[in-house]
Order: sequence, then structure tokens, then C-alpha cells
Amino acid sequence: MTVLSPVEAHEHHMDNIEEGQFISPDPIDSILWTHILIQTFAWGILFPTGMVLGIIRSRWHVPVQALGTCLAILGYILGHSHKGRQFTSNIHGAFAPSLMLMLFLQIGLGIYLRLHLERGFHGRIRRYFVTVHGIIGKIIPVAAWVQMIFGGITALGFCRDDHLGQCLAHFIMGSAFIAYGIILTILLLVGQLWLRRTGRSQEFFDSSIIAAWGCVNTFTEHRWGQEWVHNDLQHTSMGIVWWCAGLLGMWMSRSRGGQAKRNIIPSIVLLMTGWAMSSHPQHLPISAMTHTMFGYTLMGAGVTRLIEISFVLRDQDSLSADGEVTNSFQYLPPFLLCAAGFLFMGATEEQMQMLAAANVDHVSYVLILYSIAFLMFLFVNMLLHLVATSNASKKPDVSPTRLNSIPNGHTDRSLRDAEEFELEGLMSDDDEPDATTSGTAKENRVHE
Repeated sequence: MTVLSPVEAHEHHMDNIEEGQFISPDPIDSILWTHILIQTFAWGILFPTGMVLGIIRSRWHVPVQALGTCLAILGYILGHSHKGRQFTSNIHGAFAPSLMLMLFLQIGLGIYLRLHLERGFHGRIRRYFVTVHGIIGKIIPVAAWVQMIFGGITALGFCRDDHLGQCLAHFIMGSAFIAYGIILTILLLVGQLWLRRTGRSQEFFDSSIIAAWGCVNTFTEHRWGQEWVHNDLQHTSMGIVWWCAGLLGMWMSRSRGGQAKRNIIPSIVLLMTGWAMSSHPQHLPISAMTHTMFGYTLMGAGVTRLIEISFVLRDQDSLSADGEVTNSFQYLPPFLLCAAGFLFMGATEEQMQMLAAANVDHVSYVLILYSIAFLMFLFVNMLLHLVATSNASKKPDVSPTRLNSIPNGHTDRSLRDAEEFELEGLMSDDDEPDATTSGTAKENRVHE
């Protein structure tokens, strides 16, 4: 904090900003570009990687997080040292201290836990610190994503005054589609056994979120007390469809016997939402084509999800009992959701006006956004590969040959042991059983 105190005292100059504008016409200088690249690398790549390494308890967790912290501090200083383009007070600068405070709190908790103070008072509070450390570690990538969005709109002077509401809709909904795609990928690659233990089908959780989001959209998309316009009617009716379909999807997620059951209602919601958005009226040709491509991509996500559930999986949870076997077709729905998210985030009014003024055609722009989606999906799969390979190296042998050699009554325990390793790290980060607990568990197994 001592290092950062002079930086906090620094004030951005705003003498070159014209009246009614939020940024100066000056170009972004090399220092600010360095700030952008360093912070993107630290917060967008190193910290998420370090989080996963912490989940799997890798020895590389601390070095990666330490490197990310050093770069984040350097980037923070550079962000307050640049020349060139000037900015008025903005959300990116206002949120930065909170993000850095979160980082320093996480570092402090990590150092404390590394000291392994487990006697007396420290032993009583350690488990709470472990929980907080794990929660903050998982919040940081999400907060960093929000801050990078803030940085983008601040650098361009977007999302002010009358454009704010439209920006919020695009960035929140776009991020939600990307998050949905990432969650589907997590459940596909490392979460099948965990999902099975919940006793719920995946569509139950999907439908619950769809219903809740639909209720919010139904009452927030129109400014009550004012006249209804075309877009208000479309957005509000879309919200009504979501909560109606969500309730149906929740009901259909249970069989008559109370067992978890697959259904295609969330897929139909994606399909209908994509169709509605592809027909959304726009003022600029590039905006119309970008929204159309977004709608087609979302429709593709719904159709492929429907095919996956009905024809690839045939209403089963997964292709194998251990949930490790996947079909290449199953990667399509989550990827298309990520692509749809980037397309929607990149289709705000101000972005479309800027691209139209620069004579950028919609084909080039859509291909660029798809390229970003490919890179994002690659990064997510790389991180999940670390989790999957770590679990595989620790997982007990539950092969048919091994199960046949186990005495009766012990098969269920072996299967439970296998399930415990699925998403083990995702449930807690740094907490490890103490020697007494481990010894007791071993003794109990010997006496069984």
C-alpha cells in the first residue's frame, strides 16, 4: 500500500477534453497500451490459471499468483502514469481500488494459510479463512472480467448518458451467455458426477435461472409511466416467455418417480430468443447484420443443445457411467453460447456507429468476434484440462476388472470414492484434513 500511495494521489488531467465529451481526441500512448496488455495478461490469464492451480493444489499456484500480483501492481501504476488520451471521472478508475483491495486481501489470507498456524485460536479460525480465501479466489476472475469491460468502454468514452441503459443490457446479457457456455463446459468435462449427486438434472438449474431472469426482464424492460415502443414490447414479451418456459422446464425436470429427468425446454428458449433477436429492428445496416448473426448463433446453440440431449445422449446424463466420455458434438452448444455472447456484447449502438464510420463491414467484424470466442473457449478448455488430469491422477480404480475383485459390500464405497474426486477442488481450495482425522479414517477402514 505504501508503494501505491503516490499513485492514488495522482490526478488525471482533463484540460484537453472538449465540452460535452468524456475523452480527449488524443491517441492512446504507449504507456497506456502497456497498461492494457499487462493487466489483461495478469487479470485475464494468470489469475484464472492460478485459481485453477490452487483448486488442484498444485505447487505452481503460489508462483503464478505472485507473478500475477507483481504485474497487476505494475499495471496499476502505469494506468496512473500515462500521457496522451485524457478521461473524465469514470467507472473503470472508480472500481480499480476495490479490485486491488480484494487482491491484497487475498494475498494476506494466502500468506496466513501458508504459515499453517493450526493450534489454539488459529485452529478455530483457520477453516473460516480457508472458506473466505476460496470465495475471493473465485470472485476475482469475475470482478476482473467486469473491470476489463469497464476499461474498454472508458477508453472509447462509451456508455454515458442516454447510451447507459442499452450498454448495460448488451454487456450483462452478453456476459451471461458467455458464463452459460463456460458452465456447460465445466459440467461437460468435470462436473457430471457432481451433478448426479445433486439429484437434479442440468435442465432444472437452467430452467430456474431462465425463470428468474424472465421475471426481472418482464418488469424492467419498459420504463413504466411512458409510452410503449416497439423494442419495449419485444423485450417484455421475451421476458414473459422466459419465465413461463422456465417454470415448465423446472416441472419437467422430474419423472413421476421423483428422479432427475432431462428435457429440451431451455434449448427451445434459446432457439426462440435467437429468432426474436435476429429480427430486432436496427438503425444501421452493420448493426442489423450483427444482430442477425447473433440471433442465428443463439438459434444454433439451442438447436445443437436439443440434438445433444435427444439424440446424442438419448436423455441420459452422460455417455459413460463415470462421466468422462464426451462426444465432439457436445462442444458445439457451449461454444456457440460463448460466440453469441461476444456478438451481443459487440453490438451496442456506439460500437456500431464507430464501425460504420470506419467503413468496417459486418463480415470482418463477425469473424473477429468469433476469433475471440475461439480463444476464450480454448482457454476454458485448457484450464479444465488441468482439473481433469489432476482428478484422474488421484481417482481410485473403478474399472470393471477392479470392481470384480472387490469383496461384496465394498463396491459402493469405491464408487463413492471415485465421485469424491470429481470436482473435489472446486468445493474447497486450501483446506486439508489434519493428521488426526486422516489417521482415524484409515483406522476405520481397516476395521471395516
